[in-house]
Amino acid sequence: MALIVQKFGGTSVGSIERIQKIAARCIDSQSKGNSLVVVVSAMAGETNRLIGLASELTDTPSPREMDVLVTTGEQVSIALLAIAIEAAGGRARSFIANQIGLRTDNLHGKARIQAIESDKMHEAIKEGEIVIVAGFQGVDEDGNITTLGRGGSDTSAVALAAALNADVCEIYTDVNGIYTTDPGMCPAARKIERIAFEEMLELASLGAKVLQVRSVEFAMKYNVPIHVRSSFSPESGSWVCAEEESMEEVVVRGVACDRNAAKITIQSVEDTPGIAAQIFEPLSEAGINVDVILQNVSFNDTTDLTFTVSSTDLALAENITRDVMAALGTTGITSDSAVAKVSVVGAGMRSHSGVAATAFRALAKAGINIQMISTSEIKISCVVHEDDAENAVRALHTEFGLDSEE
Repeated sequence: MALIVQKFGGTSVGSIERIQKIAARCIDSQSKGNSLVVVVSAMAGETNRLIGLASELTDTPSPREMDVLVTTGEQVSIALLAIAIEAAGGRARSFIANQIGLRTDNLHGKARIQAIESDKMHEAIKEGEIVIVAGFQGVDEDGNITTLGRGGSDTSAVALAAALNADVCEIYTDVNGIYTTDPGMCPAARKIERIAFEEMLELASLGAKVLQVRSVEFAMKYNVPIHVRSSFSPESGSWVCAEEESMEEVVVRGVACDRNAAKITIQSVEDTPGIAAQIFEPLSEAGINVDVILQNVSFNDTTDLTFTVSSTDLALAENITRDVMAALGTTGITSDSAVAKVSVVGAGMRSHSGVAATAFRALAKAGINIQMISTSEIKISCVVHEDDAENAVRALHTEFGLDSEE
């Protein structure tokens, strides 16, 4: 009836019992007339275990060898799932990335997909087999094993769905869909039935952890519908799809919180053309993503410049910034890792006024000070103190009418 790509994360294949349940689910889906390609992650905890083994040998393992090491986790999973399907009476064939020509660039640890050869997968499907593919991995033009970064199995699955022209990509997780915010922060969060690619991309980039950012980028580029579902329940989950007219009726679709944030402030920067480029180009070359940027009004031909980076990049960003500013004769640099970024996202913002005023009023009523603000057509982000993050999420969630009625 349909060509479906299914992805199961580490929790879903975390034990032999769970692998057997996934095998039964795959066989059931195929029995309904569907052609099936299944992407799996390493068993829960396995990637961390392998990284720990390497860390016992050295603090600076080769990126190439780390990719060789950690991809063995997915190889175990695909073989076990294929064995489980055949033991249950089905037919399956497993593939590692090299066998299906999943080509990437040579950036170990965070490689980007360049091409996928689908012939072998189509051949297996025609023979009535369930295709099982190792997620998270690829090979470069020299045949070296590469990895796509944490959460890369989502990207593998959506990329395969695009290459195979699949009808849908089903992402199975330990939750039953995408929620208006993190239920752990806000118990009143509720499941979203349908969300636009662009909204999901913003939420994923702003701290929502259900889908990996690059997987949503792939889905939006190739118009691959994603169905986020629970591995442990048959009920429908959340659909990520092209924007529909009714979606703009909802002003705010969700609230995201990113605790992995830090800010750097440069004091008394010379206010002349080209200074910002001199500061941010070295950060870009180092692969550091700069997010919110705030520049004060110039005074005496100098200004203060503040920007945010991920907290994991803070030390490197500080070192680079200090080197740049020392060359420019400025040494006033401070940093703060005790911040969080709270954001509201919704396609309806394009056609509704007053969203920013409503958000700021909600935070003010909650006694929360806003340190920095960033906006786009469909999102408003506020940098606040990390201690205020959860209160900010709950205040915004309530103010925009997202709380569950239960």
